[in-house]
Amino acid sequence: QVQLVESGGGLVQPGGSLRLSCAASGSISSINAMGWYRQAPGKERELVARTISGGSTNYADAVKGRFTISRDNAKNTVYLQMSSLKPEDTAVYYCNALITTSQAMGVVRSYWGQGTQVTVSS
Repeated sequence: QVQLVESGGGLVQPGGSLRLSCAASGSISSINAMGWYRQAPGKERELVARTISGGSTNYADAVKGRFTISRDNAKNTVYLQMSSLKPEDTAVYYCNALITTSQAMGVVRSYWGQGTQVTVSS
């Protein structure tokens, strides 16, 4: 069993900053990638940022230069530092991880967190 637990969402004014955290726990053998997606009302879920084992990262064009993803491998935790927030960043942010569990070696599965609300408004 694997769980992803997110924290750090909330209400912030335009131009402000927030830091999201997502910790993975359970019978984890390895984590191939961790990332953040978001879904605004009436829109499809979209990739925000992702970090892959080995250190490479990629970002959605809309957040480049404003958001930074980082990962603490020892803690199985991924962070999203969000700066210069805009009203259009308002969404539910979901953590995602590609994980191999100790019960299913060689099988990579996608796991999702429960989501955390980020609201950017004055």
